[in-house]
Amino acid sequence: MTDSRNKPEAELSRNLRLAVLAASFLGLVFDGAELGMMPVAALSVSKSLLGPAFTPTLGGDWFARFTAALMLGAAIGGIAFGNLGDRIGRTRAMGISIVFYSAFAWMGAWVETAEQMLLLRFLVGLGVGGMWPNGMALVTESWPAVSKPLVSGIMAAGLNAGILLLSQLARVWPVTPDSWRWIFQLAGVPAVLGLLVSFWLPESPAWLASRRGAPKKRTPLADLFRPELLRITLAAIVVSSIPLVGAWSASKWMIPWSDKVAGAANAEYKAATQGFWALGATIGSLIGAQLAGWLGARRSYLLISVGATSLTIAMFQLTAPQVPGFHAVVFAQGLVATLFFGWLAVYLPQLFPVEVRATGSGLAYNSGRFATAAGVMAAGMLFSALGGDYPRVGTICGLTYALGILAIWLVRQPSSRA
Repeated sequence: MTDSRNKPEAELSRNLRLAVLAASFLGLVFDGAELGMMPVAALSVSKSLLGPAFTPTLGGDWFARFTAALMLGAAIGGIAFGNLGDRIGRTRAMGISIVFYSAFAWMGAWVETAEQMLLLRFLVGLGVGGMWPNGMALVTESWPAVSKPLVSGIMAAGLNAGILLLSQLARVWPVTPDSWRWIFQLAGVPAVLGLLVSFWLPESPAWLASRRGAPKKRTPLADLFRPELLRITLAAIVVSSIPLVGAWSASKWMIPWSDKVAGAANAEYKAATQGFWALGATIGSLIGAQLAGWLGARRSYLLISVGATSLTIAMFQLTAPQVPGFHAVVFAQGLVATLFFGWLAVYLPQLFPVEVRATGSGLAYNSGRFATAAGVMAAGMLFSALGGDYPRVGTICGLTYALGILAIWLVRQPSSRA
């Protein structure tokens, strides 16, 4: 295995490629569990930490704050750790990212105030953001072009598989105001994977090759804004931002909405809602890569935008928690809205040359998280202004998906790069 680190010209064997795929997939599964943690736990955490001061509207406000803190951290972390991956290698930066999000999530089990949790969610986000660009770059560069739609789909499914796994755990052991700390204690386990990745996983041969003859001091982040890459960088930021803002400022409101409607009498219902969404999302992100390859970049992104807009509005306006058929619509919305992420897994890394691939993917994907943090805070203010009206907030914010119908025309049909 050490040959792959030391010989840039070496190609990885099939077994090593499978090891890269498995480790990167697991890193994203645990990444997804971090993303799914607060939607299912936020109201319980807020009730516990705020005590008598808690109100349903205040609970929704803190859900928005926790989400925005995570997204802001992920935005900064994705850019910083993506840049680190172009400097010191994909595997080392990915391993550091996993340890980072695991350690700070684990510390959440011992917080005493909502403000302490808010800070930790930001720190968790730094590691969450760093996992995606390095994992995607490593897998993209380790597998041959013919396999990329399949392996990209598997990687894209990892995040939502993590959310699905977490939701099933929360159904078996419900997250309540009296019992929520266990979920954060469990979140420290992936640190073991981070250490194994850092010291055992082979490095990307393409990255090693790009280092030959390269100057000692490079600035991959600055390279993205050179005239020849500027248009690509800006277009990548826009098409990455739309599905992220839509998912977190609109879609995720269905979970605290379910929590409020079902209440303590049916504490498992919110986890079931997240589970149906995550099941659809896992399938959607897996087949999204195949759909993108079949229909092409522009046509597939445009059709996904139309479908995600329509189903998000239907979820908030045509049904409601505990109404028959609600979970079927939640499943469908999760499937269609996360086709975007299979699309991003295929096309986003291809937009950038190898020497700036992790930085470019990280900047594009995580600039979307800057927009998401702002969008979630705006949604939180809208939620308060509308008196805690979940359907109206979800519907208004769901219109974000419709922007994709216009934004996709900024993207040139990408050509495959090794």
